[in-house]
Amino acid sequence: MKLANRALNISPSQTLAIDSEAKALLARGVDVISFGAGEPDFDTPDYIKEAAVAAIWAGKTKYTPVAGILPLREAICRKLEFDQGLKYKPEQIVVSAGAKHSLYNAMQVLVQEGDEVILPAPYWVSYLEQIKLAGATPRIINTREENGFKLTPAELEKAINPRTRLLILNSPSNPTGVVYTGDDLKSLHDVILKYDFSILSDEIYECFIYNGLKHVSIASLSPELKGRTVVINGVSKAYSMTGWRIGYAAAETPVAKAMANLQSHSTSNPTSIAQEACVAALNGDKCVLKQMMVEYSRRRNVMLERLAGIPGITCIKPGGSFYAFPNVSAYFGRFYQGKQINCATDLAAVLLEEAHVAVVPGVAFGNDDYFRLSYVCSMEKINEGLDRISDLLGKLK
Repeated sequence: MKLANRALNISPSQTLAIDSEAKALLARGVDVISFGAGEPDFDTPDYIKEAAVAAIWAGKTKYTPVAGILPLREAICRKLEFDQGLKYKPEQIVVSAGAKHSLYNAMQVLVQEGDEVILPAPYWVSYLEQIKLAGATPRIINTREENGFKLTPAELEKAINPRTRLLILNSPSNPTGVVYTGDDLKSLHDVILKYDFSILSDEIYECFIYNGLKHVSIASLSPELKGRTVVINGVSKAYSMTGWRIGYAAAETPVAKAMANLQSHSTSNPTSIAQEACVAALNGDKCVLKQMMVEYSRRRNVMLERLAGIPGITCIKPGGSFYAFPNVSAYFGRFYQGKQINCATDLAAVLLEEAHVAVVPGVAFGNDDYFRLSYVCSMEKINEGLDRISDLLGKLK
């Protein structure tokens, strides 16, 4: 049976591959510490679970409108206005099976063969594959560690050409943790408005912000920019609801309608029960978010302190999300038991095989001088895992 070219050109997710390998070792009784997956280790709050159970008993187990139930789309509109000052109507909201699905839908309706999508690197793994699946060409901009991995106006303008149709922005970022401030986004504003392209703004980590920083949506800067932007968000990270698979997009009506039409022929509506639970999440008590942030801030600080104590490693201080992105290139060219380390992928393999620590190599994000460490695990595991990393790096010759 012959596969379509689009299937042959897809690269598997390395983050999920690393997580799978770590879980396989754990299943065999190996004491693996995983810094791989981007999944909060807190449980879904009880009031959200209770809303899901109530929905089941109330018989809310049938098909819903493709773009999501009205109470959920209304709750999303209230959330966007309260948090970002962004006013949308329910018909401009499309609820999907996770933010990844929302991104896929947006990419499919916004770009096509012959178009280019500007993608700042380091980038989240699935952006690249989704651009290719839409038939478009990625135009990768390699941002710099010394600039905090932020896209500059000059870099953006240099990458724009007549084929440019879309810019992807992710703030707070996976994998770097970079947060674009209001001033950062304003510096890009005038460049964007000089040209005719859209923005896909992935804001799934908006609740995970540190050091007094504030999340700013690029869509909030001006009506003109809002009209060009598709805002992507969801409940997976903020409410520790990764398995519930609910994300959403907010966009101008023609774009939202096109996304809903596409979804109607692919997955139809997201799960009815999960939608009801998300209404409770968005309308409910936000104390759980604050508790998570206090703990993640503690873990972040410890991880950064420990990384700073390892000779040769540099790491920018992430302003958001729950990842550190250390530069490990100082160890390239060295050997471990006859194996030469030439890139972060090589180092990640040795760490997993010999130290039983799972990290995601930077090649998955467009730069193999780094690897990503997730601190959604206990403080005990963070310290033990970094002990193992430090010990192994000390054995490289």
